[in-house]
Amino acid sequence: MKFANSLIQWYLENKRDLPWRNTTNPYPIWLSEIMLQQTRVAQGLPYFLRFTEAFPTVFDLAKADEEQVLKLWQGLGYYSRARNLHKTAQQIAFELDGNFPSSYKELLKLKGIGEYTAAAIASFAYNENVPVVDGNVFRVLSRYFDVETDIASAGAKKEFTLLASELLPKGKANLFNQAIMEFGALQCVPKNPDCTSCVLNDSCLALQKKKVAQLPVKLKKTKVTPKFFNYLVFLDEDGNTLINKRTEKGIWHNLYQFPLLETATALDDDAILSLIKEQNFIANEIDTVVLYNTENIIHKLSHQHLTIKFWKVTVKGKINGGIDCKSAAEFPFPIVIFNFISKYWF
Repeated sequence: MKFANSLIQWYLENKRDLPWRNTTNPYPIWLSEIMLQQTRVAQGLPYFLRFTEAFPTVFDLAKADEEQVLKLWQGLGYYSRARNLHKTAQQIAFELDGNFPSSYKELLKLKGIGEYTAAAIASFAYNENVPVVDGNVFRVLSRYFDVETDIASAGAKKEFTLLASELLPKGKANLFNQAIMEFGALQCVPKNPDCTSCVLNDSCLALQKKKVAQLPVKLKKTKVTPKFFNYLVFLDEDGNTLINKRTEKGIWHNLYQFPLLETATALDDDAILSLIKEQNFIANEIDTVVLYNTENIIHKLSHQHLTIKFWKVTVKGKINGGIDCKSAAEFPFPIVIFNFISKYWF
């Protein structure tokens, strides 16, 4: 009980003033939880504010066009979250008359809502006695109780959820879950936590055993695949270009891009020109091919490291289906392409 009380007292004195904490409305709570998955609060907060301004209710989000949702999400990454967010909003608005389910088990039935998000909504909005277990909670519990279970292992989630359940003070799920997550985010941070100022330093087993830096244990490493992306920025005599929608499954699904040549290695001008001629991107005769970015752009994703080049490909005549640069910039792009557009076009 001391553990829970100390955490809650610390939270009440140190918590950040965040808009989704000043309400029990499940809609903004749900939005914030989806946005903050694998995303820092400082990065996610401006997106949350833009979303709630554009879509003040779940009905507004449900009625929006997917491209508008993706455009607002641009730069936040993990775009499947945005697509699922939109579909879930439609499910809640059109099938449930705008009413969020009021229990953990019913929330789990919604598309795109897993155990963590369902527990967060159930406890924050309805104070249901269910624990929330995220990376911060793994870290706090593994250090305080000296749990050496590999958090990437199959049974880790169940073990830590059970431990969190035992610690959860009944009737205070909202406070406790917020407290332990905030404690992991601000105090019990991954690297070099300030244990001297920690309210739990007199009873933390990891501190007593000098194991703070070794916990939590995470043995499984993500395999990272290197890829080379060559974006072809076609420009005709009117300054129009060509973009297309990335329809294949995987990263950046349903976002827009310039025609892409994905290669196993980096290519020079002559090799790119030969590949372009082999493809069927446009019917126009190619005039010149030069690099926009003389230095490679490295874009790191969770499972892929992309080496990116943008090639300026001028062509003769007018491109069939071409679009002017200003209009093209209004479409939702992966942030690496949007940054290129901002730098070289505007």
